[in-house]
Amino acid sequence: MGSTTTGAGAVDEAIAKGVDLDGSKIPAEKLELYKEIMALEADRQRSGVSNSMRSRIVRIGAKHLSHADLDVKLVAADFKPLTEREVIYYYTSLGK
Repeated sequence: MGSTTTGAGAVDEAIAKGVDLDGSKIPAEKLELYKEIMALEADRQRSGVSNSMRSRIVRIGAKHLSHADLDVKLVAADFKPLTEREVIYYYTSLGK
């Protein structure tokens, strides 16, 4: 099966190969910094799966859903609604 540029695994696959999604080589300095930071993250103590799930849902969901829609979905799934800080960061120009 060939490479793809869609889906959650596309970026990870490209990084592992050292090649960007357009086929160009990723500079070694960028790969090394990425690996260094990911190693730090791998060693970080986790606070729980539910917190990690919510963080991912908010970070990615904000790219695809309106503030109101994401808030409704979070509450319906028994997660806490978006905080004021998250709304500012993800949905206003102040956070960009």
